[in-house]
Amino acid sequence: MSRGYFITFEGLDGSGKTTQLRLLAASLTSAGHHVVSLRQPGGTALGDRIRAILLDSRSEASLGPIAAATEMALMFADRAQAIAEIIEPALAAGSIVLCDRYTDSSEAYQGGGRQLGSERILAMHAAACGNLQPDLTLLLLPSLEASLRRARRRNQRHANHHGTDENRFERESDDFYRRIYEKYEEIATRDPRRVFPVRDESSIEQIHTRILEVVAAHLPSMASDVTRDR
Repeated sequence: MSRGYFITFEGLDGSGKTTQLRLLAASLTSAGHHVVSLRQPGGTALGDRIRAILLDSRSEASLGPIAAATEMALMFADRAQAIAEIIEPALAAGSIVLCDRYTDSSEAYQGGGRQLGSERILAMHAAACGNLQPDLTLLLLPSLEASLRRARRRNQRHANHHGTDENRFERESDDFYRRIYEKYEEIATRDPRRVFPVRDESSIEQIHTRILEVVAAHLPSMASDVTRDR
């Protein structure tokens, strides 16, 4: 059995990456491919507990300030568990794995936003993740302002409806997010063979069509199946 294919989705919260991951998963599944989808942080029992600590804006009220290095370490603890429990077994079984965030997020958010630097993040990735790299990364980069508006509006709706929130990061300054945005641009420039950036603000369906074309170009064996599902 041939090894599967690992695709990650990256971008700021509010960039539309989660929506595009779901659309791609549906297209691939309807074309007859076995797809495993997950998000980071989260996706495993341990990861969901880590997610609650890292994303809930009330965490620091009960736990105290979370140091940048602690935040980084928790992200990688979640990632290492997801690799062992979900990603590697799925790839070994020949599945297509779609992951909402991966190490590029840590490099952007902790390396750029928290100013820990890329070298530290990449060293942690090598140590905790066995340096497992995605085969393809779809980086959604609409304007910074539009992403932040959508993310903050979405998290407020979630808090009003569910009584919980995941907006610990969304409370950060615009400068924090500008550093993240610039780091994502740096990653795309550094690794153009893996990272495909989508910078425009086209409709959801138009972006989905572009993503299908990119996936088909990277996976010629499934090109006709993927594009036929448009």
